[in-house]
Amino acid sequence: MATPALMPVYPRCGFRPVRGEGCYLIGEDGQRYLDFASGIAVNALGHGHPKLVQAIADQAATLMHVSNLYGSPQGEALAQRIVDNSFADTVFFTNSGTEAVECAIKTARRFHYAEGNPQRHRLITFNNAFHGRTMGAISATNQPKMRDGFEPLLPGFAYAPFNDLDAALALIDDETAGFMVETIQGEGGVSVGTPEFITGLRKVCDEKGLLLVLDEVQCGYARTGKMWAYEHYGITPDIMSVAKGIGGGFPLGACLATEHAAKGMVIGTHGSTYGGNPLAMAAGNAILDVMLEPGFLDHVTAMGDRLRSALEQMIPNHDHLFAEVRGKGLMLGIKLKPGNEPREVVAHLRDHHGLLTVAAGEGVVRILPPLVIGEEHIAECVERLSEGARAFAPAAAS
Repeated sequence: MATPALMPVYPRCGFRPVRGEGCYLIGEDGQRYLDFASGIAVNALGHGHPKLVQAIADQAATLMHVSNLYGSPQGEALAQRIVDNSFADTVFFTNSGTEAVECAIKTARRFHYAEGNPQRHRLITFNNAFHGRTMGAISATNQPKMRDGFEPLLPGFAYAPFNDLDAALALIDDETAGFMVETIQGEGGVSVGTPEFITGLRKVCDEKGLLLVLDEVQCGYARTGKMWAYEHYGITPDIMSVAKGIGGGFPLGACLATEHAAKGMVIGTHGSTYGGNPLAMAAGNAILDVMLEPGFLDHVTAMGDRLRSALEQMIPNHDHLFAEVRGKGLMLGIKLKPGNEPREVVAHLRDHHGLLTVAAGEGVVRILPPLVIGEEHIAECVERLSEGARAFAPAAAS
């Protein structure tokens, strides 16, 4: 057959991991790689964390799945813990980040419907956004690489430049439901929302009865050194989608909302066969057990500061390749100098220096280590990065 059994929608590389140990992945050939990609910010506690492994094993032996037609003591317990540690009053569990985004879109639209304003259905979103791969999620971005070949898309979105508050406000009309924005854009280039931008969106939502929907699928769950990235801005959203680190590698996501914003989400308006299953809830509770331990967030902040400082000290030694460091906490990106392709740099670091990173937009290489890294991992990362930078030659120049 010309087409492989596994649908070829990913440009899969030659590295084939079969085992993980803490901050390392081991390939079929036994080679060890320092994992500063973390499954794209998913493996928050690294690989094989004993508490997560034990929780999943114990729950798998007890009860993995039941219908959401029944009561869910496991789901109720995890939802209450999330509510107690966030802005939210209510939580809907999903299997992924893009499902959490879909729920957020529906919650925002249904709110205005319940308020008697069904014409308020349009969400203002932002250039270079990445909200997932479903039809609704790709409709919420204006990136051609996401949309081409899938038209007609879901109507009800308008697009403004990220961090341009005036441009966003200019799009508001009688059909506007609110804004949907990544607090920190990940795929778009590790671009951090400015305080003026994020607080400005919150202010206009309050003034005009609109909803602020945050996408913290990548930047939430302690990744920035706070439990939620919005805490850096002194504001709270009305609705928020989260995933990735929430399950530490087990498929899990969630849509969080205030009681007011969720007023339209009543029986029959949304659902999921697998969402909130007992096995996922066990994983989610184990992750929170670790993240809510005293000192965990302080550790993420300290390691983020040290990693950033080490990267910034390294950059002048390789100014033919690296331009700047961006991001917060352990969600960092290295902006490359023009003429260098992130995917080429990522492949070079992986194949020749045993360091796993992730490409992003705007010429950025993402550095997304497990949140449990130590100083020894930072030193090893910088050493491998430096070796890789010295040996790297762009394909066009080679």
